[in-house]
Amino acid sequence: MTINWIDRAIGYVSPVAAARRARARAYLDLVARRYEAAGGSRATYGWLTPATSANAEIYGALPILRTRARDLARNNPHAAKAVTALVNNTIGSGIVARPKTGDQNLDRRIVGLWQDFVKEIDADGQLDFYGLQNLVARAFFESGEVLVRRRVRRADDGLQVPLQYQVLEGDFLDHAKNEDLANGQVRMGVEFNGIGRRRAYWMFPEHPGEGRYGAAARGKSRAVPADQILHLYEKQRPGQIRGVPWLTPVMLKLRELDDYEEAEIVRKRLEACVAAIVFGEEEEEQGIAPTVRDGAGNLIEQFEPGLIAYARGGKDIKFTQPSVAGGYAEYKRAQLHTIAAGARVTYELLTGDLSQVNYSSIRAGLVEFRR
Repeated sequence: MTINWIDRAIGYVSPVAAARRARARAYLDLVARRYEAAGGSRATYGWLTPATSANAEIYGALPILRTRARDLARNNPHAAKAVTALVNNTIGSGIVARPKTGDQNLDRRIVGLWQDFVKEIDADGQLDFYGLQNLVARAFFESGEVLVRRRVRRADDGLQVPLQYQVLEGDFLDHAKNEDLANGQVRMGVEFNGIGRRRAYWMFPEHPGEGRYGAAARGKSRAVPADQILHLYEKQRPGQIRGVPWLTPVMLKLRELDDYEEAEIVRKRLEACVAAIVFGEEEEEQGIAPTVRDGAGNLIEQFEPGLIAYARGGKDIKFTQPSVAGGYAEYKRAQLHTIAAGARVTYELLTGDLSQVNYSSIRAGLVEFRR
């Protein structure tokens, strides 16, 4: 620790203050040495780390993250495979109930009711209990959260068990509903009582993205009692109210890999457009491409596979030599390893590539994933 002229001046006027200043500076130097990541350097330049809460971070980002994750799951094969692998390994064949009351007759009656309930559980009337589990898991991993609403039915509805469940996307929660109440508060569509317990969910009657209704016709959100709603999401920080998609850490990586592959395809197509260049034709017959004119008589130049172009001057013909860019497979494999880690699946499950593993290594690699 160096002593500058300010330290010397303070020491001359007040040695006690100078000693305190020296101790404080020594402490700061010690902290900086212990936590290099907290120091300022070229390595940390531009590293923005706002001290915001989980909900403050989620509030502005969730709608965009959710739509981008869904787009990737629809159009990116690796994202689609990651979501499918997570769903398959989480749900498997589904939860199967087996009664053990000790009374065989009662067990048989319960099994009969359970089998009826499995078939009739979906409020939309399309899936059985196992299909509903799969749908819940897919919405959870893809969108980061999912709502399951309990629907108690009347006796005259004709159900063996007067209870059904409806699976709803997180979009049904009124994300912009934030207000303070006399005895509680509403944050991002979730209402809490005075002691912080969930009291209600403010939900739209229709999906806000339903095209035939439009944004103006989606209606106002209404409070649904919390005991009717199962809100499934991964809570990563204390106080977190909403969930984020599991693909969030690797969205940019997936996008960059798409762009890289597209650039490779375009490069190969351009290389295939010109096959040879002929030198020595008459000037009136020369041109870099076949002469094509539109309806207005304007000249159109185009490239096409196997094109032979005629150049000005010379007495020769030269064939093009497409360049070979190496490292494509290695780069893609490295990127997919990173994507698999961020999506929390193994590389082998993400890609189906088993060329670099044996039975023992892949079995060991799946232990942590299955846990």
